Amino acid sequence: MVAAPPKPWPTGTAEQIEPLVRRVLAPNPSPFTYTGTQTYIVSAGEGCAVIDPGPAEPEHLEALKAAIGDEDVVAIMCTHTHRDHSPASRPLAESTGAPIVGCAPLAFDTAGPRADEGFDPDYAPDRVLADGEAMTGPGWTLTAVATPGHVSNHLCFALEESGALFTGDHVMGWSTSVVVPPDGSMSDYLRSLERLHTREDDRIYYPAHGPAVEKPRQLVRGMIGHRKQRENQIRRLLAESPASVEELVAKMYVKLDPRLIKAAGLSVLAHLIDLEDRGEVTQENNRWRTS
Repeated sequence: MVAAPPKPWPTGTAEQIEPLVRRVLAPNPSPFTYTGTQTYIVSAGEGCAVIDPGPAEPEHLEALKAAIGDEDVVAIMCTHTHRDHSPASRPLAESTGAPIVGCAPLAFDTAGPRADEGFDPDYAPDRVLADGEAMTGPGWTLTAVATPGHVSNHLCFALEESGALFTGDHVMGWSTSVVVPPDGSMSDYLRSLERLHTREDDRIYYPAHGPAVEKPRQLVRGMIGHRKQRENQIRRLLAESPASVEELVAKMYVKLDPRLIKAAGLSVLAHLIDLEDRGEVTQENNRWRTS
């Protein structure tokens, strides 16, 4: 995990980051959102798509309206339905008349407080995009790339005209994605990473949090390797003795920011569930051992 850059951050400012793309940072920084959620506006000047509209905070909605200006909004597109990504879709749709398009609805309750953002239970898309389906507007085409793992309904969007891929929370340059069972799946996450690694035409990634990824396949290869290292570390520790998730975290994540301990535990649990599904480990009374 990379530390956030020094302030001031460009919160609320429309930044033109390439000819078809501008970016607006929401005022919701946290250990899980970095400097905040980045909303992307894709436009050739005659009608735009708004990707990951973000939290329904008045300040952010006003910044989005200013960035859109008099342009028609063709679609409001969501990569997934965590509360830092999709709630602003509803007030934005009401003010612009644009349809909400993208991921399927999903509101999944988990036991106890979440380590990351919870789900948006009121998300209601007008159109759900299947893998490979496209949303088109004047001068742009956004194709859905199914990338379950972080959550089961996660999509990336490929901007065909420029080679940019909007990766939501699936791939970020500042941190690995949190995988929270039971909806989040480590096996799905790794398969989705492998899928992105095979995509040779993606020039750059624009994640919902953190800086653009200018060497995407190199980063994805490293992320796959990192997850495999964590998996092997769990195997080694359990070969020494049975352990709880908390005991594994204490050995695997030395000097971890206390705010991130719960998230680390959930990622370890996701690895353990994946290994259990493959018959490599078992658990009894919250203690895990090799099979």
